[in-house]
Amino acid sequence: MTFELKMTEQQAVDGLRGTYGTEFTAADVKAFCAMNDIGYATVTKKIQKYKVSKGKWNLEVTTKVVEDIEKSFNAPAAKPTIEQNLIPQKDETFVKFGPFADLKKIIQSKLFYPTFITGLSGNGKTFSVEQACAQLGRELIRVNITIETDEDDLIGGFRLVNGETVWHNGPVVEALERGSILLLDEIDLASNKILCLQSILEGNGVFLKKIGRVVEPTRGFNVIATANTKGKGSDDGRFIGTNVLNEAFLERFPVTFEQDYPSPAVESKILERVASTLGVTDIDFCKRLVDWGDIIRKTFYDGGIEEIISTRRLVHILRAYSIFNDKMKAIQVCVNRFDEETKQSFIELYDKVDADVNLDSAEDKMYEGEE
Repeated sequence: MTFELKMTEQQAVDGLRGTYGTEFTAADVKAFCAMNDIGYATVTKKIQKYKVSKGKWNLEVTTKVVEDIEKSFNAPAAKPTIEQNLIPQKDETFVKFGPFADLKKIIQSKLFYPTFITGLSGNGKTFSVEQACAQLGRELIRVNITIETDEDDLIGGFRLVNGETVWHNGPVVEALERGSILLLDEIDLASNKILCLQSILEGNGVFLKKIGRVVEPTRGFNVIATANTKGKGSDDGRFIGTNVLNEAFLERFPVTFEQDYPSPAVESKILERVASTLGVTDIDFCKRLVDWGDIIRKTFYDGGIEEIISTRRLVHILRAYSIFNDKMKAIQVCVNRFDEETKQSFIELYDKVDADVNLDSAEDKMYEGEE
């Protein structure tokens, strides 16, 4: 179909829509003009109201709509996150181990280098990222991923605030604009909706199609993802709910760190520091907990048991001990989450590790003092 030089606005819109869809670039418009023997300036003048940025048009968004949205976006009701301090606080109980030094170098470089950290639960993956940012004075925006997480949760959307519809940035856009570290926690729980981050993981920023706005990454922006699996699902059923992530999505993470549980020496330091903050002076208890956890993990790795004691759970036990002042009760209330057979085997094992506890009287004292 060839248009006359007196092409109407509607003809230009219909022709471009039929050829390129609702979104197109300057190169598309020039090609359209060449095909239809009409001047570029003539066509761009007729579609001016659909221009959303330099060299880009969107037939679903007019200039007036963009202006109205920008007014709402800048309104006092849409208070930006920019006023908040997003630098994590340093934690005196933190002890560096595993890939922490390399992770810190990546964050310190301020280069865009998406990083994937995998490892069993409760071994400090998220904590390490937080403390690396704390030590470097870098802002961290953390997003807990679930199977329900979608584009609006990540990129942003319209919200009703004080009776007005206002655009609110999602955490991804906030991190892009601020040059922050974006932490996608438990990313292996995500559905394919996470693919909306493809262009961002290539370092290209994002086009906010609902408001016709392009957000480019600020220097220092980076994406770090943590997971209990490597994005291939959980074959042994330990992490129900984890999904097989798209291979192209995983390929956009150039580096993967495998984080194990800390060594007994490091774990002892961690528990001793936690004990100090809780006012627990029994350092021998810390050491015996570490020995107990180490035996359980070795048995788990050898296939002898199906459950494991994490560093996080050892910290839970210390906290329980600071409350109840009873070693065995602290252990019992913190291993009750396991099935009966596993729970009993863990308790009996600790009885062998620590000769100072009395397993026989522990059950009688379990709920001592309760009415």
